[in-house]
Amino acid sequence: MKINPLFPQTHLSLLTTRERGAQQQSPLTQEQERSTKQQADLVKLQARDREVRAHEQAHIAAAGGLAKGGATFSLQLGPDGKQYAVGGEVSIGTSPVSGNPEATIRKAQQIRAAALSPSDPSSQDQAVAASAGSLEAQAHQELKKEKQEATTSEKENTPSPIFPRIDLFV
Repeated sequence: MKINPLFPQTHLSLLTTRERGAQQQSPLTQEQERSTKQQADLVKLQARDREVRAHEQAHIAAAGGLAKGGATFSLQLGPDGKQYAVGGEVSIGTSPVSGNPEATIRKAQQIRAAALSPSDPSSQDQAVAASAGSLEAQAHQELKKEKQEATTSEKENTPSPIFPRIDLFV
């Protein structure tokens, strides 16, 4: 609204009227607004809690024995005084299986499946899945190297065929 320099009191009286209207709002209405906002916040927190717990449970179920314990949650106090999960994580063993590339490949595949098991994997979940893919690729290379070494070793240890010599004197 533009201020008219000829009628400054009009503007001031409008503001004063608005301010008086806001101040005269009944305490019950203010309490109802606060209660409605708290109820909306509570509904959002409850939905987030269900989402987080389902997400972490999907990781645990897919990880199987690779999960180290249960889920750990970041909690937030709701307007009702209860704690609600707003974030979470599950620790999973990601080290290769020493001396066994085939087992490492299976483990890497399970890690990837666990990381991507929720319907909405987070960026951290996707990073873990990518890391599992690298672990699997390294294990495939190690397995290929072992097979090549075994093939080379077999060739070296296989006696060359001996052709009988026949001496002919004519």
